[in-house]
Amino acid sequence: MPVRSVKIFSGFERFWHWTQMAIIFMLLFTGLRIHGVHELISFDQAVELHTWGAIALMLLWVFAIFWHLTTGAWRHYLPTMNGLWPVARYYAWDIFKGKPHPYRKHFWRKHNPLQAMTYAALKLMLFPAIWVSGLAYLFYNYWQGGISSPWLYWVANIHVFSAYAILSFVIIHVYMLTTGDSFRHHVTPMITGYDEVELTDAELAYLEQDEPDRIK
Repeated sequence: MPVRSVKIFSGFERFWHWTQMAIIFMLLFTGLRIHGVHELISFDQAVELHTWGAIALMLLWVFAIFWHLTTGAWRHYLPTMNGLWPVARYYAWDIFKGKPHPYRKHFWRKHNPLQAMTYAALKLMLFPAIWVSGLAYLFYNYWQGGISSPWLYWVANIHVFSAYAILSFVIIHVYMLTTGDSFRHHVTPMITGYDEVELTDAELAYLEQDEPDRIK
């Protein structure tokens, strides 16, 4: 199949990705301050920034969910076992032997099976967990009437566990950008929107006929 430069990341998708990244880093920074890990800003400043950052992130997620559903982009995140084990073996073993990546992006499947499974778990499990626990924490006095309750312990721990899980994902995600091809090769598509993609004859014909601006 021919490999062409195709715009697979839309303007909104890139905006959503980089804005989400900036807000998550800010939330991690302020969250660590709230827990006393550092004292680079005051506690009150950290709480205020953390609250407004969380609200901004949730609004961004609402728009992102709407965009995924209306554009059909959610299909890229559907988990599949097809090709999963070669990709898992590549990251666990073959990558250290200099072997090529077993997966190439396709027009209708831009994430490899391991990426799709990871992103699906992130969006369907971790994000809702930190979202619900954060709101429960923020409005604790309203649903508990200001009375101390053991539920606060569980809400707080679910929120912290979810935050550290997301931090682990961020670290692994950045590490993966340094593997295989150059760092620039991995990051450029999320800046320009274009990446090298294998196209079937039908996909190439569709792009040339209906969306010529997406192909170089």
